[in-house]
Amino acid sequence: MEWIPVLIIAVIALVIIVGNIHVVQQSKAFVIERLGAFSSVWQVGMHVKVPFIDRIARRVSLKEQVLDYPPQPVITKDNVTMQIDTVVYFQITDPKLYAYGVEHPMMAMETLTATTLRNIIGDLELDQTLTSRDVINTKMRSILDEATDPWGIKVNRVELKNILPPQDIQNSMEKQMKAERDRRQAILQAEGTKRSQILVAEGEKEAAILRADAEKQAAILRAEAEKQAAILRADGEAQAIRSVQKALADSLEMLNASAPNDQVVKLKALEAMQKMADGKATKIIIPSELQGLAGLAAGIAETVKAPEA
Repeated sequence: MEWIPVLIIAVIALVIIVGNIHVVQQSKAFVIERLGAFSSVWQVGMHVKVPFIDRIARRVSLKEQVLDYPPQPVITKDNVTMQIDTVVYFQITDPKLYAYGVEHPMMAMETLTATTLRNIIGDLELDQTLTSRDVINTKMRSILDEATDPWGIKVNRVELKNILPPQDIQNSMEKQMKAERDRRQAILQAEGTKRSQILVAEGEKEAAILRADAEKQAAILRAEAEKQAAILRADGEAQAIRSVQKALADSLEMLNASAPNDQVVKLKALEAMQKMADGKATKIIIPSELQGLAGLAAGIAETVKAPEA
């Protein structure tokens, strides 16, 4: 029975030892105090705490965290009160400073964010506030990051989630936006009408050019046809003249070949004069040597007609 107290003591010691073994998870850190004073920071892994001497003062998450603050009333430079809610992304970089730098760090962050926002918006007018989100975000992130360095906190990003002006100003802005949309729509319609008119004019111009070109080509073709017809008529007339000349030359050649006397030649000339008289000439001049031959021919004609009578 003497071993029972020893067993009890051993069990109690085992329980105490096991109860003082701690495993720090990834992205966590434990701030350890020894006899009420800061001792160390436990990082990832297994650690053993000295019983009754050491204690875990704070368990700290090293992940990036998000604080979404409710809308805060702020006043612009032109005395317009609006509601702005802010989102802050931060990360604890020094667990010791976070544990001992400030009491209630999250409350201190919220208060600092609200006062910084009021200071920045107070230097801006309403229109600047609505159009300068990036500038406001950058300024707030810079100021908050610098102010929270002694607390072991790094501010990575600040965003203005909503900016809510008073209702009457919202109504005015909506009317202004509607007027601007109507103006843009009217401009777009006018530009569309202008483009359509330009396209119609260009189409008419192209059609006129095509018609003029067609008429030009038709005129050229007509001129070419008339030219070819004139050439063909001239060729026909030339052929006819050459045929007549050739026939005349052949007749003269045959006449020369038969060795005609002067009377025959004069008779041929008289026949030619007769043909000339059949034309439209109103006056014919007959050579003197042909006049006697003409009288002879007339006498022969009378002599021939007399017996027939």
